[in-house]
Amino acid sequence: MTIGCLFIHGFGGAPYELEPLYHKLKESTEWKLKVPILPGHDEGESLEEKEYREWVDKAEDDLKGLISECDKVYLIGYSMGGVIAAYLSTKYTVDKLILLSTSAHYLDPAQLAKDILKMAKEGLQGDLKENDLFQRYIRRMGAAPMSASLEFQKLVNDLRPFFHQVKVPALIIQGAEDGLLPPKSAQFIYDSIQSTEKTLHFLPQSKHMVCHGPEQSDLLHLVCEFLEVDQTLSS
Repeated sequence: MTIGCLFIHGFGGAPYELEPLYHKLKESTEWKLKVPILPGHDEGESLEEKEYREWVDKAEDDLKGLISECDKVYLIGYSMGGVIAAYLSTKYTVDKLILLSTSAHYLDPAQLAKDILKMAKEGLQGDLKENDLFQRYIRRMGAAPMSASLEFQKLVNDLRPFFHQVKVPALIIQGAEDGLLPPKSAQFIYDSIQSTEKTLHFLPQSKHMVCHGPEQSDLLHLVCEFLEVDQTLSS
């Protein structure tokens, strides 16, 4: 049986937001893994004049490709990517859905940059603060054009109702110390989706970037358990 997994990153971010989880599944499985870069998010690109449908369409195209190649498909979305993933799970036949730090309500990009920078200064990210990608992320989020921020807001507002249509098994994870998403955001998603198999898990010490947080190993374990990955195969 061929299994595919699509990762969808967040607004202003890039695939590295999900990198630890991607590498865990890559080393533990033989699945087809896709991590698209949403339009305007690649290095050297601008978010200026981008419309949110472009982000959704890119993820949708990659999902359709996986569905055509695989017997089972899983969706993993982070932050804004979680909103897109939930929406796509209502349009296509997917087998499992994972929502990480998902924005059920609009997030202010400038505040996101400040929160992540504060997290690094507090030492919760170890050497990530010195990572060039991390520094680029801070600059990019703080300089997000108003037009892109408005598109982000429109995306969340337009796609939020689709949480009520989600029926696939779902795992929802949020950092309990997330300064951007209050616990009610994850609770809203949990209460909204119609899945008979759904789990909500808060990581006590983690903030918004849960894949790079202090409970990274717990997150990887939760995801692998949900996706039924044999963790004894990983190095």
